[in-house]
Amino acid sequence: MKIYIMTDLEGPAGVSRWVQTREGETPEKRAAMRLLTGEVNAAIDGILDVDPHADILVWDGHGSGGGLIFEELHDAARVVLHGVGMGSPHHLDATFDAVYFVGQHAMAGTPNAPLCHTYSSRTIEWYTLNDEPVGEIGCFSAMAGAFGVPVCFLSGDDKACAEARAIIPEIVTVDTKQGLGLELAVHLSHRRSCDIIRAGAAQAIRKSKSIPPYIINGPCELKIRLQDGADLKPLINHGMEQLDDQTVILKRDSLLKLFT
Repeated sequence: MKIYIMTDLEGPAGVSRWVQTREGETPEKRAAMRLLTGEVNAAIDGILDVDPHADILVWDGHGSGGGLIFEELHDAARVVLHGVGMGSPHHLDATFDAVYFVGQHAMAGTPNAPLCHTYSSRTIEWYTLNDEPVGEIGCFSAMAGAFGVPVCFLSGDDKACAEARAIIPEIVTVDTKQGLGLELAVHLSHRRSCDIIRAGAAQAIRKSKSIPPYIINGPCELKIRLQDGADLKPLINHGMEQLDDQTVILKRDSLLKLFT
């Protein structure tokens, strides 16, 4: 099988403060990166437990990169790192059999969801897709669905897991922590988190053929509302239409054209 693993830094056990995810090479962020890398390696081990010959591609999906410790990643992984010209769909295509999320957080505004945001914690207030609230989970799942690829696994905080199950009921999810606030959670130990991620990743491989892709048929409409003071110009330059001082809209005849 060919598996695509999408990673983020806010979802691993042990991570629940912005200082662990936002800044450069600080001790706090480096420690968080090590936790995420361990969870990604556990997911890869789970995949290989079922399919020892799986082709596994990992995308470091944290901001402009910097979520993973490259030299500590599993030997079985190929890795996509951010570079000049990087954009959606981040090397995802129809040749993949399944998408996995590891280290995922909930969408902006989710109550008691640690480090919840939608793409930018500093500038984005919310996204809607066809007038329904959507976050990174929904956007990337829909992108995968446009290629016919199902999202089979997600690990992260309990609110992120619930968000994934709401759109993909058959998905295998692993709660790494229980969210109590924006920077507050009850965490599993790193070792326990890795153990259950490995088991869940294996279960998701076994279930993968029974999990349907998450498909949103066109036409599609994406609205983005920015936080007070954020600059709309980059989004307008990207082709979006301004609705008011904080909101822009983009309409396309297919889902992929919204994000690529």
